[in-house]
Amino acid sequence: MTATAVLTARALLLDMDGTLVNSDASVERVWRRWAERHGLDGDEVMKVVHGRQGYASMALLLPDRPMKQNHADNARMLAEETADTEGVVEIPGARAFLASLHGLPHALVTSADVALSTARMAAAGLDLPAVRVTAESVGASKPDPEGFLKGAAELGVDPADCVVFEDSGAGIAAGRAAGMRVVGVGPRAGFHAPDVVVRDLTQVRVEAGADGTIRLHVTESA
Repeated sequence: MTATAVLTARALLLDMDGTLVNSDASVERVWRRWAERHGLDGDEVMKVVHGRQGYASMALLLPDRPMKQNHADNARMLAEETADTEGVVEIPGARAFLASLHGLPHALVTSADVALSTARMAAAGLDLPAVRVTAESVGASKPDPEGFLKGAAELGVDPADCVVFEDSGAGIAAGRAAGMRVVGVGPRAGFHAPDVVVRDLTQVRVEAGADGTIRLHVTESA
């Protein structure tokens, strides 16, 4: 059984990892090595790290550690992740989805930094959107809404007129906190009550309205 929802927006704000790019293999390798170095259970670590900047995940996993140390460790982790693109591929439908947004207001809003987002999008064969909000652009990690609010501001669109595409609990919470509707992408998203959820981006069709709006035809799996 399937059902089709139609969402109308004036801009789309797109997460990267798990939404446009499947980088799970790289994320697992890097974070499980980190967990082993710190004597933590890898499975428990993996429940936390998706969607957040590394330092924010570390703060949750090692609450007694000084934040300065988390930031230093995060810089090393970003370098490791940037160098490890083996197995990084597009989420099904991502290339066609991005092509359908040509000329329409949209932005990448990612917890990755410039180097990592550039490396992963290239590894997946995807073009970077012209407007990008990366780790360097914000002072607070998702689930804080700062990144999405900044993306909306850069596009000159009211937050209420934006639709977010996200896969993680932290990202979905950030979109909601920004006052935006959320399309959840992939198996993680369904656990966090987005407005609609799709298996991948093949289930989304973009239609440009004559009045400058974007109509999203979203086929949900029932």
